[in-house]
Amino acid sequence: MSTSYTSGGEYLTPARIHADRAAGRLEIEWADGHQTVYDTVALRWLCPCAYCRGEAGMPGWLDSSPTLTPDQTRLVDVQLVGTYAIAPSWGDGHHTGYYTFEQLRANCPCEEDQARRQAQAAVER
Repeated sequence: MSTSYTSGGEYLTPARIHADRAAGRLEIEWADGHQTVYDTVALRWLCPCAYCRGEAGMPGWLDSSPTLTPDQTRLVDVQLVGTYAIAPSWGDGHHTGYYTFEQLRANCPCEEDQARRQAQAAVER
């Protein structure tokens, strides 16, 4: 299926979000028909919170390339944050990261979006 990634903002609107805890996956179906599937390890590495990413010029915890434990990648719950993000809760109690729909779509791990990002990076060089 062809994705109209740049037309309007409809590509940022999820039509369906499913947290498959048993399989360790977060599945998002976007309004334009695109499908995004994150495994929970990749999703935890994307955590945008100040603790994980750092703030005020200081590196975050994830910048130290830690070895993630099973509890740190066990998805316990997912809450919607308004109409722009989700907030996962993890098995280790971490729950402060707001993953915007823009971030989740921009980092989609599917082959189509990986190829788009590689092509874009080659043009920018």
